Amino acid sequence: MPKMAVQVGYHSYHPWNSPYGQHSCANCSCNLWEGRFKSQALLDEAALMACMAYVDLNPVRAGMANTPEESDHTSVKKRCEKAEKSKQPNHLNQQEKSLYPFVGNPRQNQPEGIQMKLSDYLELVDCTGRVLRKNKRGSISASADKILSRLDIDEDQWLEMTSNFESCFSSFVGGESSLRMACENIHYQRPPGLATCKLMFH
Repeated sequence: MPKMAVQVGYHSYHPWNSPYGQHSCANCSCNLWEGRFKSQALLDEAALMACMAYVDLNPVRAGMANTPEESDHTSVKKRCEKAEKSKQPNHLNQQEKSLYPFVGNPRQNQPEGIQMKLSDYLELVDCTGRVLRKNKRGSISASADKILSRLDIDEDQWLEMTSNFESCFSSFVGGESSLRMACENIHYQRPPGLATCKLMFH
């Protein structure tokens, strides 16, 4: 994926950059992606939830939207719009078809999807968005706190990840056991970012 991103960036922008770049981009580097492209491996459900919430809350953090459901170009807005029209928004067949579905809490014979209720994710993102917008730590609601407990994530760590996900992690994201298992599979002797993963995920 990282190599592909670099190639797409070069081939998409280079033809335009040559004749026009020196005139219109005097103050920029004229890359499709400014700065170095970086990818991070999401190793478990908790890591996936933190990353999804971070991306879905980008417009709220930037002051471009007041609530997640008003955030243009985000999956959470699509999920909210579909949920409002559905009688059973947690049902697999009544979720937005273009997005990976939420299939409920872990159980036997579970279909493929994100192991969490859609309503729980929407509540967690909405509550987190309110905290970030007011810049008020320690005001996660009791119901959202229960959801975090199921993910085994502390409230302060959750707010840190949903505010600064990219700067928190360099390569691997997940709990200690997930990180050690991933590193064993790719023959890494020392798990990178172990201290951060242990701090963020219990």
